[in-house]
Amino acid sequence: MIGETTRRFATRLNSFASGAHAYWPGLEGKPGTLQLAERAAKVPGLTDLDLNFPDHVTFDTVRETARGLSDLGLSVNGLAMRYYTNPDFKIGAFTNPDPKVRREAIDLTRRGIDAARAIGCNLMTVWLGQDGWDYAFQADYRRLWEMELDGIREVAEHDPDCLISIEYKPNEPRSFSVLPDCATTLLAIREIGAANLGVTLDLAHVLYADEQPAFVAALAARHARVLGVHLNDGYGKRDDGLMVASVHPQQTLELLMQVRRDGYDGAIYFDTFPDFTGLDPVRECAVNIKTVERLLAVADRLERDNGLVDALGRQDAVAAQAIVNDAIFGNHRG
Repeated sequence: MIGETTRRFATRLNSFASGAHAYWPGLEGKPGTLQLAERAAKVPGLTDLDLNFPDHVTFDTVRETARGLSDLGLSVNGLAMRYYTNPDFKIGAFTNPDPKVRREAIDLTRRGIDAARAIGCNLMTVWLGQDGWDYAFQADYRRLWEMELDGIREVAEHDPDCLISIEYKPNEPRSFSVLPDCATTLLAIREIGAANLGVTLDLAHVLYADEQPAFVAALAARHARVLGVHLNDGYGKRDDGLMVASVHPQQTLELLMQVRRDGYDGAIYFDTFPDFTGLDPVRECAVNIKTVERLLAVADRLERDNGLVDALGRQDAVAAQAIVNDAIFGNHRG
């Protein structure tokens, strides 16, 4: 579980491209993977990175990159698939109408799993944002569903010892995603039936899917398992990628308490976008870590509070809010 001795924090590597040309004067093009990692290594308390495949690493470069990260004091939490190498993926990866393109996407994912296993990593996160539709009468929905599940099933069966975590998202880049929310994702996992499948909960995605974070975490733990927790924040209208607990502190706290209660022992991953507005990514990530540590300390206090247990049992929102607010803000007596 998320304990102090085993606590792991990972982050989005591309965040550290924020203000790249000011940080690396004379830089031509984009900074490389190890350049970004070297900057990330300056964050106090950061233990891990997730690497995008094949953007950050390929099968041929993953071992060398992993050694470079180790030299920086960082580990690889997992790999995450990205489907940008073929422009045809824009209208679908696993659901592409062209069987050859669909096969390319599945084989690319299998290659990514092989790359993860080559460095002793057993987590592959799959975000299928290209799989969906934009118009009524654009697709046969039954066929889309079948293709999506067939693709996921094939990559899950490729290496049963590698955990495959599905990161759902309501939309973007497609107007509608085949896997837009937790319930639909759990339905897909149940239909596929592979033991190594699970769910990645990205808080901003959860919020603009109009879901309550702790509730979907409980559902995912009951019907599959939570394999990834991506913390950020937003206003529930899009994937804002704001700093942790900057908008929804109570929902973030409740989510952390729920996944810890359900036995989640993976890294807390920061999927935030300091690069979108030029924030200092080292400071931003450091504050995210401190925020989570403070929230977990609050969680420790609340889990020892029998009053909260009683209030939840009675579904007494007023009593529960008073207890949680005292734990977060201090017990004000005036």
